[in-house]
Amino acid sequence: MEIGKINKLKVDRFTDMGYYLVDDDKDEVLLPNTFLTESINIGDQIDSFVYTDLDGRMVATTTIPHIQLDQFAYLKVNKTKKGDVFMDWGMPDDLRVPFAEQSQKMLIENWYLIFLHQDENTGELMGSNKINDFVFFDEIDLKIGDKVDLLLYKLTDLGMNVIVNNLFKGLIFNSDIHKTIHPGDKIKGYIKLIREDGKIDLLLEPLGYKKSIDHNSEIILKTLKLNDGFIELTDKSSPEEIKLQLGLSKKAFKRGLGSLYKQKSIEIYKDGIKLL
Repeated sequence: MEIGKINKLKVDRFTDMGYYLVDDDKDEVLLPNTFLTESINIGDQIDSFVYTDLDGRMVATTTIPHIQLDQFAYLKVNKTKKGDVFMDWGMPDDLRVPFAEQSQKMLIENWYLIFLHQDENTGELMGSNKINDFVFFDEIDLKIGDKVDLLLYKLTDLGMNVIVNNLFKGLIFNSDIHKTIHPGDKIKGYIKLIREDGKIDLLLEPLGYKKSIDHNSEIILKTLKLNDGFIELTDKSSPEEIKLQLGLSKKAFKRGLGSLYKQKSIEIYKDGIKLL
């Protein structure tokens, strides 16, 4: 049974306090009645998140948290107390980020990148904002062009800082951002360059994508970005409307529209175009 992770457990017996769940080794944990989000029966196999409560007791819940052990997540600060910060991680008790695990001043209602780890001495699950302590800068088993999972977490003057495959640290330069993205987004990306210092440059599209975008598509993309990702134009719009908004002929607009749609960069609706 793994604390801080989702376990497949069997419902073994019922008491007034709740259900006792067991794993294959017959280790058991209580699923309190107050933590039960669905009806279950003796003998059922259920997915349960196991963690320690504020009193240090191991408990189970059918609620799935926003973060699990050894993972990064973008979480919001609920409150602060005596230097410690408490994050909303989707559980009844907030996740504590001790003062010693904060790399910056963390404010209530603001969002920050957090790594969930377990204290070696107390067994407490706690968060950390000291990102560099939990990413790897060597033995990067990736190559240029690889498709990877990205967690976006901070926009800077250079671009968007990201976590790559929950293991590495990367950056999408502003010049390589061609669609609307936000901190907290979980998206796919592509390796552009792996630097000697272990940091990774990333793209939002496969290598060679920019070369495949013609001038008409570029104009449509730029206009979408300037209008929060949506413009009220379709292939049914009049040539005058298209010319007014984009400076393109209807023929050029439809050509660019078709190219972007094939590349899955946009979605076309009855009343306009949305950037994906």
